[in-house]
Amino acid sequence: MSKSSFRTLAALLAAGAAAGPALAQQADGDSETIVVTGNPLGREALAQPAASLAGDALLQRRAGTLGDTLDGLPGAAASRFGPNSSRPVMRGLDGERVRLLDNGGATVDASSLSFDHAVALDPLVVERIELLRGPAALLYGGNAAAGVVNSIDNRIPRVAADGLGGRAELRVGGAADERSGALALDGGQGGLAWHADAFGRQTADLRTPRFVPMQGGQALPAAERVRNSAAEGGGGALGVSAVDEQGYLGLAVDRYDNRYGVTVEPDVLIDMRRERLALAGERRHLAGWFDTLSLNAATTRYRHQELDAGGAVGTTFSSRGEDFRLQAHHVALGPWRGVLGVQAEGLRFSALGDEAFVPDTRTRSQAAFVLEEAQFGAWQVQAAVRGERVRVDSAGDDAAAADAPRFGAAQSRRFSPASASLAATWRPAADWSLGWSAGHAERAPAFHELYANGLHVATAAFERGDPTLGTERGDNLGASVGWQRGADHLKLDVYRTHFARFIALAATGETADAGGGETVPVYRFTPVRARLQGVELDGRWRVLQQPWRLDLSLVGDSVRATNLDDGQPLPRIAPARLRLGADLAQGAWTLGLGLRHAARQDRVSPGDEPTPSSSVWNLWASWRLPLADQRVTAFVRLDNLGNRLVYDATAVPTIRGLAPQGGRSLLAGLRVDL
Repeated sequence: MSKSSFRTLAALLAAGAAAGPALAQQADGDSETIVVTGNPLGREALAQPAASLAGDALLQRRAGTLGDTLDGLPGAAASRFGPNSSRPVMRGLDGERVRLLDNGGATVDASSLSFDHAVALDPLVVERIELLRGPAALLYGGNAAAGVVNSIDNRIPRVAADGLGGRAELRVGGAADERSGALALDGGQGGLAWHADAFGRQTADLRTPRFVPMQGGQALPAAERVRNSAAEGGGGALGVSAVDEQGYLGLAVDRYDNRYGVTVEPDVLIDMRRERLALAGERRHLAGWFDTLSLNAATTRYRHQELDAGGAVGTTFSSRGEDFRLQAHHVALGPWRGVLGVQAEGLRFSALGDEAFVPDTRTRSQAAFVLEEAQFGAWQVQAAVRGERVRVDSAGDDAAAADAPRFGAAQSRRFSPASASLAATWRPAADWSLGWSAGHAERAPAFHELYANGLHVATAAFERGDPTLGTERGDNLGASVGWQRGADHLKLDVYRTHFARFIALAATGETADAGGGETVPVYRFTPVRARLQGVELDGRWRVLQQPWRLDLSLVGDSVRATNLDDGQPLPRIAPARLRLGADLAQGAWTLGLGLRHAARQDRVSPGDEPTPSSSVWNLWASWRLPLADQRVTAFVRLDNLGNRLVYDATAVPTIRGLAPQGGRSLLAGLRVDL
């Protein structure tokens, strides 16, 4: 996004701040409300752990990537391949085991293929982010074994709107010298509702405490910036719906562009574009066996090109995806209520150029699922089953590559994953709850796990797929105890996941030619037995009510992950973490102070190195301006008060020594809810 474009967007934001009457906003309660719209039963699923970010909580946590926005929630971390590429990590699992959704539909990008590929979504335009686990998460696929991250906006309006409303937001500062803004407008009349949004973001190279970059075991000159980490991006959307008392039917088109540097390659930029056309509808209060029907469908085009210093295209990755989902909510059958559905997805992927380590592929899947829930006195029970058919085809080497074959002949694999989950919650008293869960999840191997064969620069390794791989299979058990009284709550979760077949990228002991006289280790996608077990703690207490309201919070988690075949730790596991916070509020003012501590991670996989412990203090404040017609919130965030040097254990070793977290920085912003 150019400077002139950014000035134009800023002018639009200023204009939007003065437009239209106020719309009703979600009230900020004294305690966090967990709203799980990804659960088709339409209410909080008590039998599963979940978390939600919306309103002021999302405003303060919003970062440049989805992973960084969620990092620090119980069980959630970030992969952090520099400041521009950071996928969510949940309970020690990442990549294909974390299902990313866009308004309940499939996202289409290349972020799970390589750590340097960003998620094709900017948190600026997201209104709410939800984390799902348990039976409801299985409705979205076997690759939701670690959970589901659902990003929700209002691009397809679902309720009628009279007049004009929306929001505008500007943000400046931070360790990356961010300049960003978003404008979203919603309106309508009668039975027609519409939505429009535009957003843009510019950042410079990430500013850090002084450090010595390390690459390939070699020390580079000391630096105070993460090289080649600047970015610029933007996009927008238009949506329209026909709405009445029984439901809605709507259509939206959106586009997202992102151009950012790849830190491991100082002269390489990624130029990304995603275009999406989505259809969604719901019909309620129907007669017969099913009282509600809902439909989601989308088609997405994704492309990113890796450009060298002269602007020449080195590699082009492109995807074309379609997804379709139909759900039917049945009428109550005794104590049971639930939903049945079918889902179909297709993905065509191609890579062309110097770093194309995967052949052209096509993945198609069809699935049917059932989720049921019942209340028996103090007990709530939830169960889900899912069956899938998956086909993954490789085009192999085309005629142009006959002189240097790499991927072999065209081939095809078929899989039939089946998953099931059961959860129960018992409330022995009004303030207490005890929960249990058990599940079995299966995942078909991804196309790169089957057919990769080439140098992967992001991991500095030669990666080989295994076309004989079977489905990944894991069983999980969990237990929780929770207490809540008014604004005070405390919850403890423990879990254990055992994989009879975990698809790991394991070293073979071989080396391969990387060009220029250099060699890299060879890794192969291999099935192993694995175990992950962990604990999560989340609590909040109100210690003062008047004249100031003071809340203290505590979040902690720890996960231990082991390859049972060789007894070694699984790679890139977050260390034990503890987050303490204090929020002080009176009237229009809110002040906060937080400490985020990460223990030393010395339980690392072979070839990796321990990550030092870290303790980072953060400070934030917000003020709601006294305006009659609009709700205007000014906010500031001072991160890393002590300017501590922090490295991420969840980052791959090739990037960890080149891209520590940001140093001391001040970010300020303004949000107007129209």
